Order: sequence, then C-alpha cells, then structure tokens
Amino acid sequence: MRAYLLMMAIAAVVTFAATWATLKIAHRYKLYPQIRARDVHTRPTPRLGGVAMFIGFITALSLAGVFGWFHSLFADPMRVSAIAGAAFLITLLGFLDDLYDLDWTLKLAGQFIVAGLMAWQGIQIVSLPIAGITIGSYGLSLIASVFITVLVMNAVNFIDGLDGLVAGVVTIGTAVFFAYSYLLAQQTSPTNYFNLASLLGAIVIGMCLGFLPFNWRPAKIFMGDTGALLLGLLMATSALTVTGQIDPAIVSHNQTVPAFLLLILPLAILVLPLLDFTLAVLRRLKAGQSPFAADRKHIHHRLQDFGHSHLGSVFVFYLWTALISVSVLLFFFVEPVWAWTFLLVGLIPTMTWTIWPVISRRLERKPS
Repeated sequence: MRAYLLMMAIAAVVTFAATWATLKIAHRYKLYPQIRARDVHTRPTPRLGGVAMFIGFITALSLAGVFGWFHSLFADPMRVSAIAGAAFLITLLGFLDDLYDLDWTLKLAGQFIVAGLMAWQGIQIVSLPIAGITIGSYGLSLIASVFITVLVMNAVNFIDGLDGLVAGVVTIGTAVFFAYSYLLAQQTSPTNYFNLASLLGAIVIGMCLGFLPFNWRPAKIFMGDTGALLLGLLMATSALTVTGQIDPAIVSHNQTVPAFLLLILPLAILVLPLLDFTLAVLRRLKAGQSPFAADRKHIHHRLQDFGHSHLGSVFVFYLWTALISVSVLLFFFVEPVWAWTFLLVGLIPTMTWTIWPVISRRLERKPS
C-alpha cells in the first residue's frame, strides 16, 4: 500500500506544479476561450489543465518503472507503452479541441482511433466471470473494449460543466475502484499485490488531488476536454486491466460476487455521468441535432435550475457517486444484508440533499 501512496503523492505534487505553470503560461499568452452561452463562469478561464494532468500521469508512470515494487508490471513494455501512447494521443486530441473547437465527428473519430490502437496492443477485456465463460473471441473482445473506452471517455467529458465536478467525482469513484482492485489482488495473488489497475488508480487519484486546488470554485483553470478525456481513458483502462486478474473458469462460489463486481463497479462509479450522457444523446437526437451538440440541459445545469447553488450541485454528484460505488464495493467483504442496509440508510441524507431546494422553499412558506 505504501508504494501506491507514494505514486499517488508523486502524481499529485507534479500535477499541482504543472497546473500552476500551465496557468501562468495560459494567462501570459491569453490561451483561453471566450465565454459561451452555456458556461456558468463569468470570466475567461484557461481550459488547458488537462495538459498538466498528463504531465503528472506520465511522470508518475515513468517513475513507477524505476521502483522495484512495480517491475513485474513493466515486464511487458509494449503494454505500458500502449497506455502511455494512448494517453498522449487523447491529450493531444483534447488539447486541439480546447484550442480550436474541433468538429464533433472528427473528435469522436479520434477517440475511436485511440481506443482501437490501445485495444489492438492488448489493453482489452481478458475474461468475464459469467458462469465460467470467457469472452467469445479476440475480435469481440477488441470491439467491446473500444466501445467501453469511448463510452467512459464521453460520459466523463459530458459532466465537465461545474468547478471541481469531474475531478471530485473521478477521485471518489477511482478511490473505490482502487480499493476493489487492491483487495482483489490480495485474493488472487497473495504473494504479489502489485497490479496495473491499482497503479493506474493511484496515479489518477493523485492527478485529481493535485488539480483540484486550482479547479475548486471559483476555478482558476479548467481541465477541458484534454483532462476529461484523459481521465475517462485511464478509468476505462484500469477497469479493462482488472479483467485479467481473475480466471472466470476457476471462480469458486465464495468468489462469485467479488469477480462479478468488475462488471458492475465501473458502471456504479459512473452512474450519473452515464445517465447524463444517455439523456443528452437522446435529447439531441430527438431534436434533430448532433448527439454532441452543446446545450445547457445537463443534469448539473438542471440541478442549478432546480434551486441548488453551484457548490450544492457538485455535492449532489459527490454524494450519489460515493453512495452507489461504496455500496457496490461492500458486497466484496460484508454480507449482502449489510451492503443493502448501508445503501438504504445512505439514501436518506443523499435524497434529502438532492431535493433540499424544494424542502427549503416549503419551510420558508410555512407560517410561523
């Protein structure tokens, strides 16, 4: 665990320093866009924070290869190189979009190319614990992996509309997934806890923690598509690499639930982003628009229209992400009844905060 915490700290410190430098450069050369109609901020703000996050990622990943703890993970250099290369390409794509606002078809095509190249190099679904059945074929595995990666990247990108929203949600969700992958490694390989999914998770958490001080309201800098796409790519990559930690053909009865979690935990972590993404695509297609056309009807916008403050809307996402992902994780090491109890009890404060504007208005109208 100390090795992972060290990588987390390295990613956080480097990202923090790189974000500070990026912010200075962006203001010096006026590298920021004009205010758009759907924006909630009122002053021009740089959107290149994702560049700093990539610097934090690549630095931490490179140093991990130097430390003896992670030597086994770098035994196949092509696999790590594929992840680093995909991260660079998606950062470049996001960087160009943040500067020049690329056409959505070009941006989506770029995402599929990056996801495809990574899957082609072996970062794809290895096995699924469904009644001891492995995924059907290499081609099916590649297609499914590319689809999942692009879906997660866009789900994360779609909620990037409020200060601290994406960085916080990803921190919470990745922390839960890190705990899962670490505990899973203890079960499946008790002599070696080090695995690629946990390493990527630790680095992503560090990246977000290093960036959040600059992105907390009022944000001095945004991560932009550069950072959101990068975080989505790394979250998907971490989930895909976990599928290689369990052989579904030998999953025993007492391992069924822990193994099955690798299918539902990523969905639980991103339940609100995925819901927002789905609703946005359906809404735009119904209106005869591009599925990636910008609007101000995302869930975080609706929460503000509902009566939540900027920070209150962010906390709604935080609470739901934490409640659902932690509840799912609890099935890993406690009896189901306790996991369900945690979920049901946690629904009380979470629902209360979500509908608090309605409660507050009714309390104000109530005669004294």
